[in-house]
Amino acid sequence: MNKNILGTGEISKLFIKYSIPAIISMIIAGAQTIIDGIFLGNFVGQNALASVNMVQPFMQVIIGFSMIISVGSLSFIGRSLGECKKEEAQNIFKTAFVSITTVSLAIALIGRLFSEEIAVLLGANKVLLEGVSIYIRTISIFAPLMCLMFLFGFTNRVVGKPELYLKGMILSIIVNISLDFILIKELSLGIMGAAFATGTAYVSAFFIVVRPMLDKKNIVNIFSGKFDKSTIVPMAYNGSSEGVIAIAIATTAYVFNMAFMKIAGEAGVAAFTTINYISQFGTLIMFGISDGIGPILSYNYGYKKHDRLNNTLKLASRVNIVVGVVLFFILFGFGKQLVSLFASGNEEILNLAVSGSKLYAFSFLLCGFNIINSGYFTAIGDAKASIIIAASRGIVFIILGINILPMTLGMSGVWLTVPFAECMTFIIGMYLIKQNNNLMDKKDLNYEHLRC
Repeated sequence: MNKNILGTGEISKLFIKYSIPAIISMIIAGAQTIIDGIFLGNFVGQNALASVNMVQPFMQVIIGFSMIISVGSLSFIGRSLGECKKEEAQNIFKTAFVSITTVSLAIALIGRLFSEEIAVLLGANKVLLEGVSIYIRTISIFAPLMCLMFLFGFTNRVVGKPELYLKGMILSIIVNISLDFILIKELSLGIMGAAFATGTAYVSAFFIVVRPMLDKKNIVNIFSGKFDKSTIVPMAYNGSSEGVIAIAIATTAYVFNMAFMKIAGEAGVAAFTTINYISQFGTLIMFGISDGIGPILSYNYGYKKHDRLNNTLKLASRVNIVVGVVLFFILFGFGKQLVSLFASGNEEILNLAVSGSKLYAFSFLLCGFNIINSGYFTAIGDAKASIIIAASRGIVFIILGINILPMTLGMSGVWLTVPFAECMTFIIGMYLIKQNNNLMDKKDLNYEHLRC
């Protein structure tokens, strides 16, 4: 990582350099299963679409574990390099590499051997059981390389190559669309084809992002450093908020699937799936901004340049306000056109989803603040605050809302659960930020920065 860039470069230019690739990459990564949904919804049917959504909690186990290690190690590495601790940074990466390889192999084995049991656990009924099981069994094959792709792609940022992750993601989306067209539309392989296309897409990205990690000249690579078990806990703890986010996504999908299955059956799950897909595009932009500024925040925190830290946070928050307002008006005003991409010709699903989109849209007005605040605390090593925010918006208030709001508001209460959770989390997040600022004000934040 180049100190002259992250330590002294203009914040707005750094924001563009690191956030734009991260935003595009995050959208593309999140779009993989959405693409499956578009093809399955239009060429197979609503049950196939619902099956893919049922699989989301399992996918979040894979992605969530990857993010815990990847983001946790990236923040740790960034702060270590900012403090001139090169050997520590190398050991952290080697430990992350060994850990993510070992656990991802275990996930793959479990997915292959117990796919039906996992499908039942996720709430699949007799209609959806086979499709959910097939997707789990197929995608599990690709789990190890998927996990390593995230680790290498994120770590490329600390060796000054953030664009490689973007290039890998662009290749993956091309591969996924091409294979979905061939396997689902032309060869009629349905859910198995969708899972194979998504897995292959991630693997294609792996071969792009792995190259810097094979270069011994880079400050971190798979050859340098040594496995240090003492760094596993702090690394995982630091990235644990990302795991909470993944658990939150899985929890939201599970809770809403159960609620809609009870209220409206498979059609209700399919309706929620369409809105969930659309909302993912919006939140992925915000997560991309949060991930993009992560190296800037963690490096300058370790480098003791807290004025740059605060300026970066303020800029990211302002950008997310604009993004949230734009997304609100898009979903509120053009919900029908967007839903039609996934459920064209099915009036029952279309009507359910369109009415819900107008209520769900309010969540975009505040979720940007919550995402940025959670990412900020992760970057500076305050995992506790980050976990509180992530758990509040995705678990605590989701469960609370889904059990209270529908009793008084009916179906509208289900759709309003997410906006309710974001609103409550915003209040908590503002309190934590104020508390953090007061703590930092008590310290001497302007002493001469370290020189390596």
